[in-house]
Amino acid sequence: MIGLISATAAGAAARDRLAAAWPDRARVFEGPTVADAVRRAFAECDRLVCFLATGATVRIVAPLLTGKAADPGVVCVDEAQRHAVSLLGGHAGGANELAHAVADALPGCRPVITTATDAVSVPGLDTLGWPVEGAVAAVSRALLDGEPVRLVSPAVHPLPALPPNVTATADGGGGDAESLGDAGSAGSEVALLVSDETVAPGPRQAVLRPPTLTVGVGASRGVSAQEVLDLVGRSLAAAGLSPRSVAALATVDAKAGEAGLLAAAERLGVPLRTHPAPVLAAVPVPNPSAAPQAAVGTPSVAEAAALHGAGDGARLVVQKQKSAMATCAVARSRPRGRLAVVGLGPGARDLLTPRARDELRRASVVVGLDQYVEQIRDLLRPGTRVLASGLGAEEERARTAVAEAREGRAVALIGSGDAGVYAMASPALAEASADIDVVGVPGVTAALAAAALLGAPLGHDHVSVSLSDLHTPWEVIERRVRACAEADLVVTFYNPRSRGRDWQLPKALGLLAEHRAPGTPVGVVRNASRPGERVTLTTLEALDPASVDMMTVVTVGNTATRAVAGRMVTPRGYRWQEAGA
Repeated sequence: MIGLISATAAGAAARDRLAAAWPDRARVFEGPTVADAVRRAFAECDRLVCFLATGATVRIVAPLLTGKAADPGVVCVDEAQRHAVSLLGGHAGGANELAHAVADALPGCRPVITTATDAVSVPGLDTLGWPVEGAVAAVSRALLDGEPVRLVSPAVHPLPALPPNVTATADGGGGDAESLGDAGSAGSEVALLVSDETVAPGPRQAVLRPPTLTVGVGASRGVSAQEVLDLVGRSLAAAGLSPRSVAALATVDAKAGEAGLLAAAERLGVPLRTHPAPVLAAVPVPNPSAAPQAAVGTPSVAEAAALHGAGDGARLVVQKQKSAMATCAVARSRPRGRLAVVGLGPGARDLLTPRARDELRRASVVVGLDQYVEQIRDLLRPGTRVLASGLGAEEERARTAVAEAREGRAVALIGSGDAGVYAMASPALAEASADIDVVGVPGVTAALAAAALLGAPLGHDHVSVSLSDLHTPWEVIERRVRACAEADLVVTFYNPRSRGRDWQLPKALGLLAEHRAPGTPVGVVRNASRPGERVTLTTLEALDPASVDMMTVVTVGNTATRAVAGRMVTPRGYRWQEAGA
C-alpha cells in the first residue's frame, strides 16, 4: 500500500489526484499533525508519497528508520509539483520506481533519482531479482568507478548488460566449481560471483544467488514442516549448496495438500509445485523404490520431482536423502535464456511503451535492423552488445536472437510498430523452441498511429493487408483484398508501393472500387509520428498512387465511413449512421 500525506491545499489536491489514479494501491493518511500522519503511514505502508519539504520529511522519518531491508520507500513532492524526489529506499523500498510513477501521474513533474547506479544506467546488484550477499557496496562502487571487476559463473545467465569494466571468465561468463572457489578466496580482486554454491566471498566480492535449485520432497502423512526443513537444510549443506538458490519445492500431486510440505515451502519463501504420478514414474532416477510406487503410483517422488521440476537438461546434484518421515533430492536446472520480442512503436519516443523501455534495459544483447537500433541506442545500458543488420535480413536476425537466447543470455529482438504485426515475432517464434523463455512486448502499430492522425477510421471492423508480394504470392493478396471489398471492411494497406512495386496499389484500389463509391474517404499518412509526418485525407477516386511510398500507410474506409470536419470517421455501428442520415 502507498501512503499519501500532504500539508497544504496544493499538496492535498495533488495527493487526491494520485489517490484517484491508484484507487486499489493508495491510501490517504491524515492526523492531528502532519508528523502523526507520516508516522502512521510509515508503520502501515510499504511506500510513502509525502507532499512536504524534504527537510521536514527527513526530520520526521529519521527516528523511525530500522534498516534498508525493512524501511518503506519514501518519495517527496515539492509544493509546485515539479519534482518527485526519491528520498529513501530507492531500490529495496521501491522509491525510484515510485518517483517515476508519481511524475507520470502529475503533469509537469519530473523524477529526481540520486541512486548512483540508476543515475548512470548501471544495474544495481540489488535490483536483479536474485538474492545477493557479500561486499555489495564495494562491488557496486567498483562498477561505478570503472575499476576492473571479474564476473565468475559456471553458466551463462540472462543478466542485464554490465558495464565494460566487467570481464567474464575465458569461456564468456562460464567457469567451474574450482574457479568459483578460487574467486571466493582471492583477497583484493573485485569479483561478482554467480553461484548456487556456498562459496564464501572475499572482502571485495559479492555473490548473486540464481534460482537454479529445485528440491524434490516426499513425505509420509502428517510430516512436520520442521522435519522437512531440517532434512532439506542438511542435504543442501552437505552438498555445499546455498538455500538462497532454491527456486521451488516439488512433489507428487497426491501430496498437494500435505500441511507440512505447504508450511515448509512458505517458510522457505518458494512455491510447492506438484506433478502427476505417471509423469514422475517416467523420469529415470538412480534410486527407485517400491514403497512410493505402492503408496502414490511412482517409484520415485523426491528424485523424480526434483528432476522434472527443474526442467529439460536438469542434473541431479543431491541424490535421495531420508529422515524418519521425509525424503528429499536436489536438481540443478540448466539456465534458460530469455528472448523479449519488442515493438518500438511507429517512431516517436513518447509512443515507446514503458514496458519496451524496461525490456531494452533488461537485455544484455539487442538484435535489430540498423535504423531501429539507432532510434533506441541511447536507452541501452553501457555494455549492451548490439547486433544490427540491414534490410532484408529478417530471418537471419531471428535466428541470431534465438541462438543468443539459447546460450542463456537476455536478448531483446526489436522491430517497429508491434513486433507481431508484419515484423520480427513471427520468424523468431518459428525458430524458437521450448528451451528458452519468450516474452512479447506490444507496440503501437503503424495502422493505429495513422488512424489516430486521421481521426477514427477504424471505428468498426477493419483489416490490415500488406501489398508486398516478396513473401506472399500476389494471387493470395488479391484474393484477400477482394474478400475485404465484398465484406465491406475498412482496409489499411501496409507496404503499399515501392520503386519496384508500383502496380499493386492501383490494382488493390480497383478491387475495392468495385464495391465502394468513388467518394469513399481514404487516409494517406506518411512517416506517422516521425520527422516529415504528412497526413492527407482524400477519396478513393482522387487518390494518386504516385504520392505513396513504403513509408506510407493507406487506410480506405468502408461504405459507412465519412469525412467529418476534416477527419475520417467510421461509425461504431450502421444503425447509428443510418439514423443520422
